[in-house]
Amino acid sequence: MVTKDTLVQEIHDRRGYPKTRSKELIDSMVELMKSTLESGEDILISGFGKFYLYDKRARRGRNPKTGEDMMLPARRIVVFSATGKLREAVNRE
Repeated sequence: MVTKDTLVQEIHDRRGYPKTRSKELIDSMVELMKSTLESGEDILISGFGKFYLYDKRARRGRNPKTGEDMMLPARRIVVFSATGKLREAVNRE
């Protein structure tokens, strides 16, 4: 699994930025992505994919512990859709 620390180290190794600067870059990118999604806008990164919001409607569910029926409230979720280039790269043998 790649963590934020892994990304910071990769930027440091590949670009030669100090680790503090690399961490600032990653933190800035994450904050920009969060604020963009919070405002309802999609994020498209060419050659990688698209992050967008999806509104799930309220639905019936079940408490797995008790088996009791319940209504799950409507909510928004973040969805990622990979571009064709990323799908091809992942599925390349």
